[in-house]
Amino acid sequence: MKNDTINDAVSMIKDYERAGKVECMVSPNSKLLRAILQIFQAEGYIGEFEVTDDRRGGNIRVRMVKKINDCGAIKPRYPVRSGEFTLWEKRFLPSRGFGVLVVSTPKGLMSHNEAKGKGLGGRLIAYVY
Repeated sequence: MKNDTINDAVSMIKDYERAGKVECMVSPNSKLLRAILQIFQAEGYIGEFEVTDDRRGGNIRVRMVKKINDCGAIKPRYPVRSGEFTLWEKRFLPSRGFGVLVVSTPKGLMSHNEAKGKGLGGRLIAYVY
């Protein structure tokens, strides 16, 4: 079922990673999904990704790096303040300093480490470790 595109894409990436595949095709394409993938790529969890438009939603081809242990979308989108990130790290990540929470802030999507550094809060979108 394609009700939540972020959850579908992230779970597909996790499944392909566990199966040992080299690349994964994710569809449909969205700006939010591309921003999440850019954060995953900047943190080193995935390789390059390429966006193709087939006039039916588009596809994203993601190269796997074999560094993902687990990832997922966070539902409901919990609001978090700048000083509360350690609480959410304990809930979604296995240990402190290991993994990334993706946060939607007023300044755009960023990792929780960036948001902490800038003193921003927002809504939790996804996690990866």
